[in-house]
Amino acid sequence: MPVTQTESTVQLIHPKGSSVEILLYGATVVSWKSASVKGAASPVERLFVSSKSFLDGSKPVRGGIPICFPIFGPPQREEHSKLSQHGFARSEVWTFDRVLLDDDAGVSVKLVLNPSPAATAKFPNPFKLSYVVTLAEHQLSTDLHVENPGPSTLTFQALLHTYHRGPAQLAAVTPLKGLTYIDKVRDAGRFTEDREAVDVHKFTDSVYVDAPGKYHIGWEGADTVEIKSKNFNDVVVWNPGPVAGGKLADMEEKGWDNFICVEPGTASYFVDLEASKSWIGQQVITIL
Repeated sequence: MPVTQTESTVQLIHPKGSSVEILLYGATVVSWKSASVKGAASPVERLFVSSKSFLDGSKPVRGGIPICFPIFGPPQREEHSKLSQHGFARSEVWTFDRVLLDDDAGVSVKLVLNPSPAATAKFPNPFKLSYVVTLAEHQLSTDLHVENPGPSTLTFQALLHTYHRGPAQLAAVTPLKGLTYIDKVRDAGRFTEDREAVDVHKFTDSVYVDAPGKYHIGWEGADTVEIKSKNFNDVVVWNPGPVAGGKLADMEEKGWDNFICVEPGTASYFVDLEASKSWIGQQVITIL
C-alpha cells in the first residue's frame, strides 16, 4: 500500500522505493528516505532526528521538519504573549484528511489542523491549517495552507524548520552571498553576507531576508540537495554547535555534527491575511 496509517503516523511509499513518515503529532515529517540519483542501491535517510527526541506526543520533535506557526521564535507581540517558542502547530495532534495523489509520479496526502481549546486559549484568532506532503522518487514537497475563516485579519508567521542530515563541518549553503541577514548569535545585528558558501562550523542562527527562494546544500562526494520555496521570503540557517547544542536536553551527543538546518519561512516578518482569504507556503526538496 502506498499510504499506511496507524494511530499516530502516516507513511508514504513511492513505487521506486522512497518513503516518508509523518507523525500526526505536529504533522512532523520524521523520516524521508530517497535513493541517490547517482545510482545508490537503496534509499538513504535524508533528515536528521535526534535519538533523544520525544516521539510519543509529549514534546515537539528535535529534528525532521517541524512546523512553526503562528510565530517563529519567542513571542514578539503582546497578542502572542501566551504562545510558546515557535507556536503550537508542532505540538498539536493533526487529523489525516485524505490521499490526494497515488500514481507512478508520486504519493500525496493532506493533514488538517483546526483550533483546539488549548490553542484557542493562547491564540483566539480563527484559523484552519492544511498540510500537503507529496513524495516523488527523488523529491519531497511540503505545502502549508493557512485559511482565515474569521471576520478580522489573521496575523501570523510560518516556517518549516527542516533538519537536513549531513556532516555539519563539511556542508555549505549557496547562494546567499550579498543578502542581508539577521545574526541572532550577534545580538540580532544586521549584516551583509560576503561568503560564497555559508557553513555552520560554529554556532549559527542567521535569518536571510528577501532570499531568492532557491538554495543548494552540498559537500564533496555527496548528492546536492536543492531547496525551492514559494511565499517564504526568508530562509534561516541554523546549527547550535557544541556550546548551544549541549544545553538542549533532547539533542543526542554530538548530534549537531550530523545536520544543517535550512528553513524557509516568514522569520523576519508577519503575514496579514484578510478575512476569508488563504495563503500557501511551499518547500520543495530535490536530490540532484
